[in-house]
Amino acid sequence: MGLVGHVSIPQVINDGLTPLSDVDDCQAAVDLIGDAEFALLGEASHGTHEFYAARAAITKKLIVESGFRAVAIEGDWPDAYRVNRYVRHLGTDKDAVEALTDFKRFPTWMWRNVVVVEFVEWLRNHNEGLPPDAQVGFYGMDLYALYASILAVLAYLEKVDPAGAQSARARYACFDTFGEDVQSYGYSAAYGFDSCEDEVVRQLVDLQRHAADYASRDGRIARDEYFVAEQNARLVKDAEEYYRTMFRGGASSWNLRDQHMVSTLEALRAHLSASADTAKIAVWAHNSHLGDARATEMGRRGELNVGQLIRHKFGNRAVNLGFTTAAGTVTAASDWDAPVELKRVRPALDGSYENLFHEAAASRFFLRLGDEPVRTALMKPHLERAIGVIYKPETERGSHYFYAALPAQLDGVIHFDHTTGLRPVEVTAEWSGPEVPETFPTGV
Repeated sequence: MGLVGHVSIPQVINDGLTPLSDVDDCQAAVDLIGDAEFALLGEASHGTHEFYAARAAITKKLIVESGFRAVAIEGDWPDAYRVNRYVRHLGTDKDAVEALTDFKRFPTWMWRNVVVVEFVEWLRNHNEGLPPDAQVGFYGMDLYALYASILAVLAYLEKVDPAGAQSARARYACFDTFGEDVQSYGYSAAYGFDSCEDEVVRQLVDLQRHAADYASRDGRIARDEYFVAEQNARLVKDAEEYYRTMFRGGASSWNLRDQHMVSTLEALRAHLSASADTAKIAVWAHNSHLGDARATEMGRRGELNVGQLIRHKFGNRAVNLGFTTAAGTVTAASDWDAPVELKRVRPALDGSYENLFHEAAASRFFLRLGDEPVRTALMKPHLERAIGVIYKPETERGSHYFYAALPAQLDGVIHFDHTTGLRPVEVTAEWSGPEVPETFPTGV
């Protein structure tokens, strides 16, 4: 067992932690975020109830008490923008479940779940009666939705510039051979098929060339609509490059994706700050995106991420907070596009941060990682668990653990020793099978 001076690492953790009464007990985390402009709120899995619930509680407090203006999620721009319209009392959706309908690709439960539904309804209620520039928005920063973004660009141009829409349709027709099978496009483009790169770049440039005209036609509404169209056109350009590079191996496609997320955050911040004070943004994504990649073995392989890039540009105006768990259940699939299941999470491995936290005196706690002696005690790299939308407990060490120096990766961490699987909006037979423990939360 490691020592810091003459004190054991578990004792250092116990001396430094703040016990939490429940998932809504978030004041210590909010205090750490302070006056930061970016609150990067991670998760150790894409299917853990406590991570989502605590993140929502922190974000609500940041909105009410610190004036945060936006929530940006690890989801696609067009899918999330439908939710944004709902929370701003626009559009025709009757409730949050309907507003989240565009999240229909695997993994649907990642955003179509009971915690997000409750948060979206809360956000709509919060915005009611506020002027548009004071309302809080809900945005996506990922780049998978190439075809949905194409349709959004075409719909915008049909309204403001029918001739421009005709040109855009001709350029985007480059993808028609593949229907909506973006992976087939990526494979073909990577191995000899003429790519659509030039066409999507031309379309974005053409849209930007007309920005002054398009964005000045009807005041703020026109500016907002142009901004949304430009983000969709940029998504198409970046997604084309992402799918074209993903078959080449290495870190290039991962890096393109996270660079796109950061570009989206910067564009969103600039747009929201144009008519008010600097906009503060809460970011919801996996620890692997929001923790600084330079402190992990992925960084040593050449991967960069959102946390690293935002820290580099904004310094202490950004705070990143992660979540960990030692055991319990998780909502995940066994393979890509496989049915969602409620899976048991194996107990944390010896030599991991999660196992160290399991030995702590509190089963739920917050820990500031920049304070001494915690920083020194935990800086030596340990294993850290990461579960995405796929969980393979049979190969857990190789599939779900990596080495990291936690205090260099994150500013703070919230640990829930035993966690429960996130409840999807659509509960399937595979998810609601015998794996559900008696401790699964009810009434959520």
